[in-house]
Amino acid sequence: MILQLLDKGRRHLLIDIDTQRDFLLAGGNACIWNHSEVLANIRRVMAWARHQNISIISTAEVRPNGNGTRMGHCIDGTNGQRKIGYTLLYERASFPADDKNALPADLLRAHRQIILHKRCADPFEEPRIERLLSEVRAEEFILIGTGAEDAVKATALGLLHRGKNVTVVVDALGSHDRKEAKLAIRKLRAKGANLVSTRSLAGISHLRQVGACRCPKCRSMAKIEPAEITLEH
Repeated sequence: MILQLLDKGRRHLLIDIDTQRDFLLAGGNACIWNHSEVLANIRRVMAWARHQNISIISTAEVRPNGNGTRMGHCIDGTNGQRKIGYTLLYERASFPADDKNALPADLLRAHRQIILHKRCADPFEEPRIERLLSEVRAEEFILIGTGAEDAVKATALGLLHRGKNVTVVVDALGSHDRKEAKLAIRKLRAKGANLVSTRSLAGISHLRQVGACRCPKCRSMAKIEPAEITLEH
């Protein structure tokens, strides 16, 4: 049994979903349409979590490098499969995608961030992730990442089905399909998820650099206050 996350001051848990270079950088093999805005807000939420000493469970998609080809997205061993730098904490542990569900009993006390790799969009199809997200307790599970219409939706619905209190930071979600993302967010609201903005969660920030991505749009974000950006829903 995993030691629970109900210690004093550990009421919240951040779920960081697939914040990887292929999804969030302009040159990525599966870049989301709203990557500039999302990068700014993900960076703000991660900074807030660090400041508040909130533990983080991160998922990261990984696909096999078959027959020597590296086509597609999040291929094992490629730069695109790596997480964005500011979504990583120093005190972290990482687990591969396999059919095992073994986890150390003191995992969440020994590490601030747990990174779990997965071979599909739905994290609950991976035994190790399913066990951790099912057993861990917190008063609130806060979700950010990509993509709103698949991995984020599956994660949120899985948590809600297990009786967890879920908060979704809507302007810190990336998507490939705007229409499907809006439908997913409406479904999550209907199922009981709490929808918030980065500003309402983390307050007003003076952070103006998106970072990570060097495309012209991201460089221009230095002139925009990230807290004022919202995702249509």
